Amino acid sequence: MSRPLIGVSTYLEPVARWGHWRLPTALLPAGYPRLVQASGGLAAMLPPDDPSVAASVVERLDAVVIAGGPDVDPARYGAPRDRRTGPPAQERDAWELALIEAALESGTPLLGICRGMQLLNIALGGTLVQHIGGHGERDGAFDEHAVRPVPGTLYAEIVDTVTQVPTHHHQAVDRLARGLVVSAYAEDGTVEAVEPPGGDWVLGVQWHPEMASDTRVMTALVTAAARTPRAMAAGSSGRGGAGLPS
Repeated sequence: MSRPLIGVSTYLEPVARWGHWRLPTALLPAGYPRLVQASGGLAAMLPPDDPSVAASVVERLDAVVIAGGPDVDPARYGAPRDRRTGPPAQERDAWELALIEAALESGTPLLGICRGMQLLNIALGGTLVQHIGGHGERDGAFDEHAVRPVPGTLYAEIVDTVTQVPTHHHQAVDRLARGLVVSAYAEDGTVEAVEPPGGDWVLGVQWHPEMASDTRVMTALVTAAARTPRAMAAGSSGRGGAGLPS
């Protein structure tokens, strides 16, 4: 069976260090590709690029993951900057919003993780709360809390019980975008998952599945990716999800 090609967006940092090197770097925590691989997919990194090429990139993928990362610039949803909001990452905001738009327009399976879920809400017209407490604010550490699925949603089909998840965020959905429904909540009422009702496979989760051993969400994405016409055509020709060896 061919393995679908799953593109994952990345950080773009002015400097990172490895060995004797300190250089500008496109990077991604290893948990993301490992989760994709453990779920049956092939992982490809998608560093920030010209937003005008996003559609052509998505055409070559079987699914897209928008990874976690820095705070979204509040100008993207028409809000003044809170003093606790982090510095803007303009290149990444523009690139990931373009990837989301291209995936939605093409029907490509899409998973937003943490920042990725927030961007999905913004892309469709929603807004964010710029600071909340109690969802993992220690530097370099994840906390854990329970998430309750909303019956009848895609997320509830994937995970139908209350589940403990790794979390690290200080922003959250405020006004939910039109075209999205909430598919999971934290115990304090924070929106923890969103999705459009029916139609294409699209899901945003506020927590970090790449930091846990539970592969159910990513496996569901990879399964949906394998069922796209492009992936099935590639598989029938004996090639991997993007013309790569299976």
